Amino acid sequence: MIRVILHGASGAMGKVIAGLAQDRDDMKIVAGIDRNAVQTGAFPVYEQPRLCLEEADVIVDFSAAAAVDGLLDWAVERKLPLVLCTTGLSDRQLQAVQKASEQIPVLRSANMSVGVNVLFTLAAQAARILSERGYDIEILEKHHNRKLDAPSGTALAIADAMNEAVDGRYSYTLDRSARRQKRDPDEIGIQSVRGGTIVGEHDVMFCGLDEVIEIRHTAYSRAIFGKGALDAAAFLAGKQAGMYQMKDVLGL
Repeated sequence: MIRVILHGASGAMGKVIAGLAQDRDDMKIVAGIDRNAVQTGAFPVYEQPRLCLEEADVIVDFSAAAAVDGLLDWAVERKLPLVLCTTGLSDRQLQAVQKASEQIPVLRSANMSVGVNVLFTLAAQAARILSERGYDIEILEKHHNRKLDAPSGTALAIADAMNEAVDGRYSYTLDRSARRQKRDPDEIGIQSVRGGTIVGEHDVMFCGLDEVIEIRHTAYSRAIFGKGALDAAAFLAGKQAGMYQMKDVLGL
């Protein structure tokens, strides 16, 4: 049985993960950590990491960037593997994550969905083939009206995966409204839509002469991110120190 500490336990994703974990036979959440500690009775929730003394095999984090610094120090101190799902980290924090991975296993991904991580691979493969044949690449991402950042981190990660596959030839264009000129063939356009309760949609379009190839991922609930995080926790428990990604979990 894999023992999990859930960091960000009282947040929306924390509640989703707690519910999903109850349906798994291979793991159990033994404690939660959240600055707004809400006790549910399923497991104790502490306001700070250092108050949590439960023995565990792995930490799953879905919190906020401001909480990551203290979490990293505590995870290293406890020698606990860390599945880091929080986004929006600063360059300084990313450097701290890399340093922590020298002492503990850390798994970090721009998106924890299994499907999205397969999309990264498919988009990269398509870019290798189609970029040399004159296809223009566009990404359209859609999210709910409460999302603060644009474009999404996932859209940027898709672009990065494709760009890496073709040796960094592309620049990214996020807004064409302020210029009046022909599209640069060496750019990836990334457009954002915000509205309603859209959980997340990402379309990658390869636009060629007289044809368009599209790869699409649609998220219908937050559960897909929770499932991926728990699969990552099962993978990471017992691993050697180092940086891991969801592609390692999936064998991609």
